Amino acid sequence: MVDNNHNLREVEAKIGDILGLGKDHLVFSYKAVNDVTQLDIITLNPRHDQSFLFHSVKGLDKLEAASKLLEYVQLHYQKEDSYTLQWIKIGEQNLHTSYFRAKNIYQVLDKFYFERDVNSYRIYSISLNPMS
Repeated sequence: MVDNNHNLREVEAKIGDILGLGKDHLVFSYKAVNDVTQLDIITLNPRHDQSFLFHSVKGLDKLEAASKLLEYVQLHYQKEDSYTLQWIKIGEQNLHTSYFRAKNIYQVLDKFYFERDVNSYRIYSISLNPMS
């Protein structure tokens, strides 16, 4: 019998390798939702100590969800538009710049505000980056 935990860690490592992010900059958050496993992958930015939603998928179990995320990273991620978002945390002085890939500007906002209070941040600009 193949060890599913080992397979899961291998898939997670492949995702990190493709994105060029190590374990210290990625969080794989698995949640059981109505007999389905939801995987939210979150990126951690040490420069401004904030985390952002990278992508969410659902599967029958952790391994299937992680495999779907791997497929997304391999086949779809680079095809999404690239956005630059400038923002500040209310009460702080520093303007930050973050980059997102998304289907549209609404998805950028969903990724930025994932699990955070919308009243604690001010967005100064969101721009669609030119295609390269």
